[in-house]
Amino acid sequence: MSDKQVFVDTNILVYAHDKDAGDKYRTARAAVESLWHRPIFPSISVQVLQEFYVNLIRKNVKASDVRETIVNYLEWDVINNDRKLLLEGMHLKDKLSISFWDALIVAAAKNAKAKELWSEDLNPGQNYEGVIVVNPLKKK
Repeated sequence: MSDKQVFVDTNILVYAHDKDAGDKYRTARAAVESLWHRPIFPSISVQVLQEFYVNLIRKNVKASDVRETIVNYLEWDVINNDRKLLLEGMHLKDKLSISFWDALIVAAAKNAKAKELWSEDLNPGQNYEGVIVVNPLKKK
């Protein structure tokens, strides 16, 4: 069990709750479940939770169920969207040539002092200023 700080991107959480996602559901579910048993809870951001909410509502999950799930994830290390994060996201967007939304995720992961950023959207193995992208859905 690793004590490395992990930041989890929205897509991993969505797959972990989307039973229609087949293998991705099973793999993401197991990966996210393992995070609850680590010595250090993972990090997520308010942005991740907002996107998670919107995506599950679009998949016709009951709002009350989504809210309950989000309350559970609030036990993790939650990085707030604030003016410092906004400025860092804008800076990283230009510096790293990534989308603004991805830059905010990287900024939040850096703010959390995460060593790994679990994401399917970013390139596995990519090092964003000390934060390494890991795709837990990819077969090893």
